[in-house]
Amino acid sequence: QIQFVESGGGLVQAGGSLRLSCQASGRILNFFRANAVGWYRQAPGKERELVARISRSGGTHYADSVQDRFIISRDNTKNTASLQMNNLRIEDTAVYYCNFPLALTSWGQGTQVTVSS
Repeated sequence: QIQFVESGGGLVQAGGSLRLSCQASGRILNFFRANAVGWYRQAPGKERELVARISRSGGTHYADSVQDRFIISRDNTKNTASLQMNNLRIEDTAVYYCNFPLALTSWGQGTQVTVSS
């Protein structure tokens, strides 16, 4: 079982930036590098949604709501993934999580991002 620990969240004003990181641990072997990794978020009262994913080869895809503002990256040598979030909006407020979109594992605690006006 692989676990993710997310970090880097916080309180930021609209228009600001944050960089989130997640660290995978557990029975990783080559599982991390062999799978796409995604960043998800869940806002209060809403379902969890996938906002960005990066394939094992580095190809990226973003939800329309974050396109051109968020950048996902990964470091297979460290089993980590990052999400650079720029020009943050109030509607980006949510708890952010990492997981494997095609092979979901247990969810971590996430990291809270709060964007204020």
